[in-house]
Amino acid sequence: MKNGMRGVARAAKYASLIAAALVVLIPLVVVLFAAFKTHAEYDATGPLTPPENWHNFDNFVTAWTAGDMLQGFVNTTIILVISLAGTVAVGTLAAYAISRFSFPFKRLILGLFLVAALVPGVTTQVATYQIVKSMGLVNTQWSAIVLFLGTDIISIYIFIQFMQSIPPSLDQAAMMDGANRFTIYRRIILPLMKPAIATVVIIKGIAIYNEFYIPFLYMRSPDLNVISTALFRFKGPYGAQWETIAACTMIVILPTVVIFLLLQRFIYNGVTAGATK
Repeated sequence: MKNGMRGVARAAKYASLIAAALVVLIPLVVVLFAAFKTHAEYDATGPLTPPENWHNFDNFVTAWTAGDMLQGFVNTTIILVISLAGTVAVGTLAAYAISRFSFPFKRLILGLFLVAALVPGVTTQVATYQIVKSMGLVNTQWSAIVLFLGTDIISIYIFIQFMQSIPPSLDQAAMMDGANRFTIYRRIILPLMKPAIATVVIIKGIAIYNEFYIPFLYMRSPDLNVISTALFRFKGPYGAQWETIAACTMIVILPTVVIFLLLQRFIYNGVTAGATK
């Protein structure tokens, strides 16, 4: 009886995993098939029908040139690198201060981080836009960089959890050798936090890469296109040519899929490191 129940539970587990995988993969397969089809083939075949010619890259060439994807990748990379560097610097310093120092209102500060995370972002957009506009950053890359530069509560949580797994005795030993607090942070703490840093870089990097609202609102100039806005604006003149839009979509998806497959182990290591060490 117990073996039968275990068999049913195992079958249900694998069935749920297969169903979840299909939900995720089928839309990607539909877009991939459409990207290699001609316009006539797309109209004549179903969404799950494979293309006749897998060597048809005309849609990708049109998407890359007409969609100005190169400029989108350049702008996205600039924003991504500066924002992530600032997030790591601010987040690790904040986590180091919270974990290693005792100061007044420490719990209040942590509570404010949580409160800020609970406030719906849409309710602050009018005030945020006015602040960014008063700084003269509208229609510049710095508008998105400044808004992305802040460290969210998830990043703070990951850094603090990992920081707690680093023994304070390392700090004390370094201070006995004459190192100051910043030297300890730079030469001891920061290198040991590489798994947590990699986790935050991947999670927030993908979020910034996929962000549409902020670039669309603050960077309206065509030469400031990022990946998401380039894809959105590309739909206008090619609204009826879904095979070309699918090729453009695959160009946008491919970098994130490759990076995630290469670095996914850092996500699990960084999230669980504080609990397992």
